[in-house]
Amino acid sequence: MPVLDVKNLTTRFHTRNGVVHAVEDVSFTVDPGQTLGIVGESGSGKSVTCYSLLGLIPRPPGRIHRGRAIFDGMDLLAVPEKVLRKIRGKLISMIFQDPMTSLNPFMKVSAQLTEPLALHENCHGKAALLRAIEALAEVGIPDPEKRIHSYPHEFSGGMRQRVMIAMALITRPELLICDEPTTALDVTVQKQVLDLIRDRQRQLGTAVIFITHDLAVVSEMCDHINVMYAGRIIESAPKAELFRHPLHAYTRSLLKSIPAAHAKGEPLYTIPGLPPDLSRPVAGCAFKARNQMGNADLCLTEKSPALDEIEPHHFVQNCPGCLALS
Repeated sequence: MPVLDVKNLTTRFHTRNGVVHAVEDVSFTVDPGQTLGIVGESGSGKSVTCYSLLGLIPRPPGRIHRGRAIFDGMDLLAVPEKVLRKIRGKLISMIFQDPMTSLNPFMKVSAQLTEPLALHENCHGKAALLRAIEALAEVGIPDPEKRIHSYPHEFSGGMRQRVMIAMALITRPELLICDEPTTALDVTVQKQVLDLIRDRQRQLGTAVIFITHDLAVVSEMCDHINVMYAGRIIESAPKAELFRHPLHAYTRSLLKSIPAAHAKGEPLYTIPGLPPDLSRPVAGCAFKARNQMGNADLCLTEKSPALDEIEPHHFVQNCPGCLALS
């Protein structure tokens, strides 16, 4: 039985410039202990999808128009805010992209680490502080008994991200959402953080949703991958299958743009153009104008392509132009 079952999630932002169709009919599941990767360019709907599940999109202008997200028998999109507050930080935790803006610069790390324990487990005082020190030690913070009383600015970027991981895992959640947690880190620290997340996941048996635009990270971390474009999932498959046999032109373009796929001195491939403006209705295939890896002349122009199971457990938007080989 999946930890999370999302069906037809649709989130839109009602702005002065029109309605932005940020997420449209997104469906997926996450199994216990599984790492699901959600990849795509900026603005593809990756973060909005997960923020919608936790009730973190600003309302207004954001609005969830339809869908359901079943977690522990509850629909996260329908439960009252009071119930959702009990789930956030306890059963579902999140590691945000920038720890410097996610951590309160005016509060010591000790106060921020013990807050989830006070809110969700009624654990206070010395007992909470000992739990927090133990959490810092588990994520590799040196001399945690002293560092626990430091402010965020007294930590390096990598150490701040470790603090965020400790805070997210201190209540031993069933589901951990990682929103591009290594974007601002250098390569060496990035690997340390990824190894840490994976090790803690194995120890706790936590399911993970990993949001990123970095396919190299996905290849190392994830079991299953959802590729998003223009607010929709355009391809979904187990990791090995997706890298071995990508079907959609956008997925093939993303894989071709990986630097490691190029010979030394060869110009890096970039996808031409920009993603569509989601405040304007997209008729037909949203990738048609940028499709160089398929046959743009065959792309659908009147209706959005359906997400069909082309091979076992391998789903893809069934657009003739995007499935064609150039």
